Amino acid sequence: MTHKLPKRAVVFVGGGLTAGLAARQMMDSGIDVLVLERGGDLAGSAAATLPNQRDELRWGVRNGLVQNWANETYTLRHATSESALPVRRMEAFLPGEGMGGAANHWNGQTWRWAEYDPALRTRLESRYGKAAIPREMMVQDWGISYAEMEPYHDLFEQLFGIAGQAGNVGGRLIDGGNPFEAPRQRDFPQPPLEILESGRIFKAAAQSLGYKPFPLPAANSPRAYTNPDGASLAPCQYCGHCERFFCEANAKASPAVLLYPLLRKQRNFEIRLHSQVTGLVYDKHARRVTAVQFIDLQTAQMYEQPADVVVLSGFTMTNTKLLLTSGIGRPYDPKTGEGVVGKNFCYQVMSSVPVFFKDRFINPFMASGASQMVVDEFNGDNFDHAGLGFFGGGYIYSNVTNGRPINARLHPAGTPRWGSAWKQANADWYAHAFNVAVHGSNYPHSRNYLDLDPTYRDAYGSPLLRMTFNFHENDHRMSEYVTNKAAGIARAMGATTVGAAQPRRGDFDARQYQTTHTTGGTVMGADPSTSVVSPHLQHWDAQNLFVVGASVYAHNAGYNPTGPLAALALRLGDDLVRYARQPRML
Repeated sequence: MTHKLPKRAVVFVGGGLTAGLAARQMMDSGIDVLVLERGGDLAGSAAATLPNQRDELRWGVRNGLVQNWANETYTLRHATSESALPVRRMEAFLPGEGMGGAANHWNGQTWRWAEYDPALRTRLESRYGKAAIPREMMVQDWGISYAEMEPYHDLFEQLFGIAGQAGNVGGRLIDGGNPFEAPRQRDFPQPPLEILESGRIFKAAAQSLGYKPFPLPAANSPRAYTNPDGASLAPCQYCGHCERFFCEANAKASPAVLLYPLLRKQRNFEIRLHSQVTGLVYDKHARRVTAVQFIDLQTAQMYEQPADVVVLSGFTMTNTKLLLTSGIGRPYDPKTGEGVVGKNFCYQVMSSVPVFFKDRFINPFMASGASQMVVDEFNGDNFDHAGLGFFGGGYIYSNVTNGRPINARLHPAGTPRWGSAWKQANADWYAHAFNVAVHGSNYPHSRNYLDLDPTYRDAYGSPLLRMTFNFHENDHRMSEYVTNKAAGIARAMGATTVGAAQPRRGDFDARQYQTTHTTGGTVMGADPSTSVVSPHLQHWDAQNLFVVGASVYAHNAGYNPTGPLAALALRLGDDLVRYARQPRML
């Protein structure tokens, strides 16, 4: 039996970063807000307190902060000619579970994307001509400019105490920052994190080649910080437990620390935990969503929650799946190229070059998730692609985030996988090696998309989401080119041994972690025939339905998606206030 609850003004599906930011913008308006989150509250739990927080096996290997794959997973195939099978234990990317979502276990690397990224199609066509873009590369403009997002980028950085060195303030380039940075109105609210030994080595080598290295923008707080809302961060301890871990020191900016404790004190805010949303009730004739259906996971009771406004604020896959299962919008068809829901699904293309220093002490254990040095010369369209045979790129950086003993060991080529020689290699190189890494883009391909699996279902009876995804020629060529640039920096370091460059080759493998940066499926745009939501994130086929998160990105850049995601969420909060006062297409 399904219990029908009293109507609420605004219901968010997913209690992560985007819901917290959008709700924050609505609190002064007095609008009633309910957030439905499938996980619990991790504050004060084993995930957040010593000694259990430092359990690499529990959190880093078994992924205790991640979606329960026994209840809900995805199926995968590389091409439509293949049969998809369920991924029994996803390792490639890690959707979060619990109040705060994936931002509980993120590394804190926080980027604004390039000024041209929201208009990437226009940028590439104007620079290289329409004929240069392959037909299967479905890049498109977002329908919003960086200038419109900039005030919200600034607000997010103030709220989350982002640490960094500005490279472009009001169009004035600043030494020591990113010369390719989009113009900002002011510097970061906090100075950069301490430069690690790996960063010093990287910086000197990059400068010797004429590049301009800079510290990666970080949500790991270098000092005590109080944000405009009065929420506080403690100084980072450089403990090496950022990605896959909750921060026990409250030094990593996250919604569980900076947003939800304050929101839960507001009379017009409620978060209902352990609530698994299974579908939306859609009135196709009226073009409105009337309610959200969910299961209380603690009682197994089913509920229907009527709402004036519904916001999908979940992970990329969740937002797309709910639209497909609820029949809202036309699913993408790769054969005809028509339809919009599920298209432009992207991931990222990572690669690396290992370096080993007999006489330099690296100490990888003393690190944070974003304490790296970077060069941006080969990211996005920061360099001339004419004649290269690919588009996109990535930033190159000194990739030291931790030295945890199970997963964070580098060995020279030829090291045995076990035995006394393996043990000796650990002793020799544990504190004397790191990767020079490429954080690469992934542009949409007509054969990469999401839809519903016709065979397999989750624990709640809904079809599993099916990924049809693989790396294609553009990805391989881009990775080869930028990884060779990373190898040049590695060779300039004076290392004892420079390992072989490892560009991305072959098929996508769900067993290998890269990033948790999946994008697309519910893309935004100014044209309803090519997008799911408008530039205001309002669904074209349901006026009172909004979608926020990386699922609205039409492509995936070399940067982490968090910055624009946060800016769009804050802007959406303001839009929801306007919509509540006068419901209409914004």
